[in-house]
Amino acid sequence: MRKFRNIAAAALAAGALVALTACNSGSPTDPAGGGEPAPEPEVADEVALEGSPTYDKMVENGGPIIGVKEDQPGLGYLDVATNERSGFDIEIARWIAASLGFDEEDITYKAVASANREQELVSGNIDYYVGTYSITDQRKEQIDFAGPYFVTGQGFLVAADSPITEVKDESTFNGKTVCSATGSTPIQNITENFPEVKTQEYDIYSQCVEDLLSGKVDAVTTDAAILIGYAAERPDELKVLPDTEGNNPGLFTEERYGVGLPKGDTALQEHINTLFTDGHDEWQKIFDATLGKSGVEIEQPEVDPVS
Repeated sequence: MRKFRNIAAAALAAGALVALTACNSGSPTDPAGGGEPAPEPEVADEVALEGSPTYDKMVENGGPIIGVKEDQPGLGYLDVATNERSGFDIEIARWIAASLGFDEEDITYKAVASANREQELVSGNIDYYVGTYSITDQRKEQIDFAGPYFVTGQGFLVAADSPITEVKDESTFNGKTVCSATGSTPIQNITENFPEVKTQEYDIYSQCVEDLLSGKVDAVTTDAAILIGYAAERPDELKVLPDTEGNNPGLFTEERYGVGLPKGDTALQEHINTLFTDGHDEWQKIFDATLGKSGVEIEQPEVDPVS
């Protein structure tokens, strides 16, 4: 029987600022290849997380079921040839599991499309979700979030030879077709606020990228961090647009990624927030081994207080 170690569950603030730096078709490198691998998280022993029904379920099942993405290079990616998962979000998910006393072999990963995330948590099909999950008031009506652990802005990916060279303003894509994942915050921003922009939606971003490469859509929009990974994979074919100030680009939104949790599990929420607050060095090592390879410079954001 594994022994579990108690880890304090009080979230403290640690001020931080996030800055995505210049990224175009030539700047990022493959976020999944080269350099030092992500650190192996130390698995806690003798954990006793009282008051968390989600943790109790994880213990009963012999490990966590973690909702993830698997089509986002540098963030959440599944190599179908090797069956290995990689990326910043995957390493964050493993770090959380290790802090709860679970080894890698104890983890069950479940790919969940953006539109289904809340329902999977509400139904208890997953224990927590780590996958470019933006914290919003609407989502918090059904679930809770720990974090944020990353902050980015909405970006646009186009073909390398696209006549569009920058995001000038909201009219840049008028009359053009922009693609994103069904249920994602970026596509909601487009449909609700920019009616002259045509949209195409799929369950996964990789289908949007394929449509972009084949000329079926004019751009892919989602969080800039996701798009950097795709541009890094095919720098001769794809580019992430800067805005008129040379930023990348955050024209419409600020996206704050959190860990999705079942509603009301304050003990688990506080545990993860404390992990993020106290684990700056570990967070930085994970970032440097994943998204940091793409040329992004970032500081860990401050976690939200538990309400």
